[in-house]
Amino acid sequence: THLVSALHPLHVRFGIQKVFVATMQAISGAGYPGVASMDILDNVVPYIGGEEEKMEQKEPHKLLGKFNGAKIEYANLVVSAHCNRVPVLDGHLEVVSIEFAQKPTQEEIIQAWRDYKPLPQQLELPSAPQPAVIYLDEPNRPQPRLDRMAGSIPGMATTAGRLRPDPLFDYKFVLLGHNTVRGAAGGSLLNAELLLAHGYLGQAAATWAGALELA
Repeated sequence: THLVSALHPLHVRFGIQKVFVATMQAISGAGYPGVASMDILDNVVPYIGGEEEKMEQKEPHKLLGKFNGAKIEYANLVVSAHCNRVPVLDGHLEVVSIEFAQKPTQEEIIQAWRDYKPLPQQLELPSAPQPAVIYLDEPNRPQPRLDRMAGSIPGMATTAGRLRPDPLFDYKFVLLGHNTVRGAAGGSLLNAELLLAHGYLGQAAATWAGALELA
């Protein structure tokens, strides 16, 4: 979720061709009962089952793609991912390198993040943070403990920082997102608000009510 939130405004403006990402994912992302304490204390687990395959083969390509009226046309980009479980309670930190079709300046990237206003923000939905992406200028940010609850709706924004040139790609940066707020419960709530704003929940409720009457 947070990776795509940071990539989407850049892909729209400049076209992204390649992405390398290494994630440091909080233990809460493993759910309950999660990772055994003796496995994660004083340790990093360099494997999360299915996560790298999802990032490399499907998720960003689908979410950055376009709907042609019949199906989603996946975005044409290459993604390489390393996923690690780290001893942090909440908040996934990701280091990202990107190569563009049209290389922008650093200032243009930061401005694209600041201008980014996806549909939930345009509709001013209750759970939509303003802005969607926060850029921090400090050289040691974002950090999970300090920034996972950043934003007008705590935990719902994506925080980015440390944007700089990359000797292998074009640019690299760090991003942070709260995995159990925006990544799970809050994201589901925002989806429901979006469906309601477009009238889909009202139609569904009427359909369910009619089905119950027939039963």
